[in-house]
Amino acid sequence: MTLTDQEISTIATEDNNHECDVEKVNTLVPTSAAQAVLVHSTPMPENAITVVGPDFNKKLSIDKLISSYERIGYQATSVGKAIQRKWRLSDEPISPDESDEYKLPDIRSATKFQHSLVDVIVTTAGGVEEDFIKCLGSTYLGDFHLPGAQLRRNGMNRIGNLLVPNDNYCKFEDWVVPILDKLLEEQRNENNIPVYCPAITDGSLGDMIYFHSFKNQGLVIDLVSDIRSMNNQAVFAKKTGMIILGGGLVKHHICNANLMRNGADYAVYINTGQEFDGSDSGARPDEAVSWGKIRMAAESVKVYCDATIVFPIIVAETFAKDFNDQQK
Repeated sequence: MTLTDQEISTIATEDNNHECDVEKVNTLVPTSAAQAVLVHSTPMPENAITVVGPDFNKKLSIDKLISSYERIGYQATSVGKAIQRKWRLSDEPISPDESDEYKLPDIRSATKFQHSLVDVIVTTAGGVEEDFIKCLGSTYLGDFHLPGAQLRRNGMNRIGNLLVPNDNYCKFEDWVVPILDKLLEEQRNENNIPVYCPAITDGSLGDMIYFHSFKNQGLVIDLVSDIRSMNNQAVFAKKTGMIILGGGLVKHHICNANLMRNGADYAVYINTGQEFDGSDSGARPDEAVSWGKIRMAAESVKVYCDATIVFPIIVAETFAKDFNDQQK
């Protein structure tokens, strides 16, 4: 039962039978409060998706668990959307992008799974050089809170909770300088996938190129040919899709290539960046739509998560699953 605020005020100020009136007031809900809290909802449409989590009372396979993500909510739903078949292309270019934050963790083992399903890779200098450096020396698990001064005295470089002995970079110099001496042609990997590195001097490779310029002058790196080739990949593609890990320069670089064709057809961003400071790294796909880098009718999703957690899951449930199903 409810009373208007005026009725409650009248009851509370009556002198006769005061104790009874106060008791009555205490058992009645003020109309203003009831109207504020007990607002009736409009009916949901018949096709509305209900929130349902995985039922661990049943035996769940990894596939069934991951398939439940889309209806869990929050970032699980974003992961589920990233896995959906509608995000994937068949014969059209897919462009994975790796920012520097993912140059070292074994997230890169997921990018190795290509099998002609990937057409273009855009990465940083760190993304290129660390693949080679791992072949020359090991990277070790450490801790985020190890003191930098002590590590420096011991010749250890910390990247997050990973430790890279500085000797690895000395070995890298010994290995790469002779290659710079003999660099005559563009190198491609076994799947014939071009790897573009728009900031190749921003890392250990830049250090080696700098040292090499004193030992053997004259080496020229042609970024003009790279940008022409990269943009043409997008311009002449029937459709394009972007899978972007992290942010930074390469995120912008690959999105900008798709501007040349009035936007990508599909996009999946995976990063923890926020947009409040105006950074391109934290920008949502919708900002790219405003620039013409993602098409207005395109389907896109941003997963707010560390790519080392979700990217292997996405690969396992998309490219790897399709490839392995075809091999059966």
